[in-house]
Amino acid sequence: MPLGAYMARIYDGERVWLSRIFGPLERALYRLAGIRAEQEMSWRPYAGALLLFSAASFVVVYALQRLQGLLPLNPAALGSVTSHLAFNTAVSFATNTNWQSYGGETTLSYLTQMVGSRYRTSFRRPWEWRCWRLSRAPLHGARRELSGIFGWT
Repeated sequence: MPLGAYMARIYDGERVWLSRIFGPLERALYRLAGIRAEQEMSWRPYAGALLLFSAASFVVVYALQRLQGLLPLNPAALGSVTSHLAFNTAVSFATNTNWQSYGGETTLSYLTQMVGSRYRTSFRRPWEWRCWRLSRAPLHGARRELSGIFGWT
């Protein structure tokens, strides 16, 4: 319950005790990315950003698997993953289907497992939460936009 209350305060845009630490970092990242926190985002740019992020994550996971023979943290000297298996794995991670047809330690190097296979728990989930947080107000705008089109109330 305390964690849920804390998360609710963050998602509602209220200041929390970590705001002093992460607030300046967040504002700097917003400036770097060209994001205006006070401006609503309609569903079109939100969908575009989500697709762009999924495409970039696909490329990173695919490249890690194809280049793992050349990359560090490969004590077993595993070679590159075949192109069709790398494509299949990268697509399954990007689409969140997680269908895998390989043995982790016998196919993927430590680096590939840490960065490629685990990015979802260390990067994608916070990204999804952040997208949800940023989209709460903008989706109200999308809801208004759709209500004008379809006559919803």
